[in-house]
Amino acid sequence: MPRFAGWLLAGLLCFSMPAVTKAADEKAKPAAITDISKVGDEFAYQGEYLGSVVNACRRCEPVGLQVVSLGKGDFQAVEYRGGLPGYGWPMNGERTKYTGKLEGSTLTLNAEGRQIVIANGAASVTSNGWSLGNAAKVTRQSPTLGQTAPWGAKVLFDGTNADHFKDGKLEGNLLKEGCETKEAFGDFQLHIEYMLPYMPLARGQARGNSGVYIQSRYEVQVLDSFGLDGIENECGSLYKQRRPDLNMCLPPLTWQTYDIWFFSPRFDEAGKKIQNAQITVLHNGVAVHNQVEVTAKTGGGAQEGPKALITKLQNHGDPVRFRNIWIVPYVQQTTCPVSIAAAN
Repeated sequence: MPRFAGWLLAGLLCFSMPAVTKAADEKAKPAAITDISKVGDEFAYQGEYLGSVVNACRRCEPVGLQVVSLGKGDFQAVEYRGGLPGYGWPMNGERTKYTGKLEGSTLTLNAEGRQIVIANGAASVTSNGWSLGNAAKVTRQSPTLGQTAPWGAKVLFDGTNADHFKDGKLEGNLLKEGCETKEAFGDFQLHIEYMLPYMPLARGQARGNSGVYIQSRYEVQVLDSFGLDGIENECGSLYKQRRPDLNMCLPPLTWQTYDIWFFSPRFDEAGKKIQNAQITVLHNGVAVHNQVEVTAKTGGGAQEGPKALITKLQNHGDPVRFRNIWIVPYVQQTTCPVSIAAAN
């Protein structure tokens, strides 16, 4: 986000030495890896783990771990009591945050009174020197991944061409960020698959940033938020309006899905809004927004109005890739339906 301090000085430097400033910016931007064959050794430790531990009542219970690489051997992790988000962990349930370092082939993560040691794809959990349990690395896949377009759908991208997108560019059979649909849609169901780049040295909004900008007005955020808190500007959020009910972001270089049901706001003949937009979002098959009213446009998005606008796949300078995009346009009713029927 822009900062007031130093604006004038920065502007003078950019004016007098544009080439040097541009080179410095490019050098400072963390590397973004889209080819899994080019990841370093740390990538093998990042990901999800599932197992069981003994709790304070000396009973065995499921446990999930999400381990995040921060580059240069640094890691952070979250332990979820009950399983993983979307798989056993109760919403807003107990969780513990860890930090640690990779030394040789062993990753050691510490929290107050607890320790996790990861080696050879397995994690052991201890508390004050006592063994509590173990977890093994797992790879989850969205249940809607590869979903075939249903009857009545319009296939926007199937890997062969980008004809349905303005400024659409291909990388092999994948669609690059920074394009928009040529056709505008009012009410619809949208399926889209995306892959986040691996950017261990990046932080916050600089880590795999893009977005599905519905009607150029309402943004469903795309960001590498794996293992984070799932707040209003992270993956799965209605950007800066509403956090997802659950952070369902999977690790980078994993294909992920959004299934979105969107109903436009309604306006009377005088142009006054009489009903808010309504949205349901499944993130990797789990409802993170269920029949939610969208009260206003996103930040710098286009003003709300009765006219449908195009949908954008945002470009924030990070190589986010897309595939298998289809949409089912709905005949627009006078008012929004009372409820939205989501996929089973």
